[in-house]
Amino acid sequence: MDLTGKVAVVTGSGRGLGLAYATELSRRGAAVVVNDVDEEVATAAVASITAAGGTAVAEVVPVGTSEAAAALVARAVDEFGRLDVLVNNAGILRDATLWKMTDEHFDAVVTTHLRGTFTCTRAAAVRMREQGEGGRVICIGSPTGQVGNFGQTNYAAAKAGIVGMVRTWAMELARAQITVNAVVPVAATAMTETVPFVQPYIEMLKEGEPLPAFARQELGFGTPEDAAGLVAFLASDAAAGITGQAIGIGGDRLALWSHPTEVVVEFADGTGWSADAIAEAWPARFAAAQQTVGQQLPQEPGR
Repeated sequence: MDLTGKVAVVTGSGRGLGLAYATELSRRGAAVVVNDVDEEVATAAVASITAAGGTAVAEVVPVGTSEAAAALVARAVDEFGRLDVLVNNAGILRDATLWKMTDEHFDAVVTTHLRGTFTCTRAAAVRMREQGEGGRVICIGSPTGQVGNFGQTNYAAAKAGIVGMVRTWAMELARAQITVNAVVPVAATAMTETVPFVQPYIEMLKEGEPLPAFARQELGFGTPEDAAGLVAFLASDAAAGITGQAIGIGGDRLALWSHPTEVVVEFADGTGWSADAIAEAWPARFAAAQQTVGQQLPQEPGR
């Protein structure tokens, strides 16, 4: 999987999953623009990549605005002459239940995740179309955006919106040979440290213990490095025929998410559906197919 000659921008790549993505892209030969809001963190990330023989520079800017997106693309072009890969990873959490979530909580998360993905992809698409050689856009989703999660109205909205944009951009950019895909990762990061069901496994990783097969396979939970191979694959020529997809990765688990689709369809006899008719039909025809919300977690044997 050789990415020599490719140039990538990875937002939010000072630590965690973003750093794992940037490191893997560099290891495969790409030059990388590392991004973080903390200059010290970004500088340390660049140092770790270059110490391993890679090529990287830092652009310290909070993702969200058009100006930040333009600065990231410009840094790639000024330093390395082009842009081939964009990984939209930058994100924050401001968790609260609906009745406690403030406008500031909502806007901060949506600005970074959703607007940041939009502005960065728009800027990258303009550059990639000008180059005329195709490109790769990889947007980071979440299981929360796919099925919901308690206390994460803002995050769920942003991550669901990202996958919706991915499907649209895959169509709009196909003629330019720019693929657009969503990665749905599950890994031990600062953003998952408050998730109760993975706490025992996070502690195991902190203590240097290997994760059991249940965590790595049934839960699809692992390290940030476990998720990086998918990003490198989607950035490569081998993935030229893959676009508009949402692909899960975590631990030993690789999964292709389906697009939302109708699961039950019934027709009225030319009169439409009145409220009374729906009430009569629902228990027998629809109730059994109602969809779950939240992640349906398997139970580890012996617990």
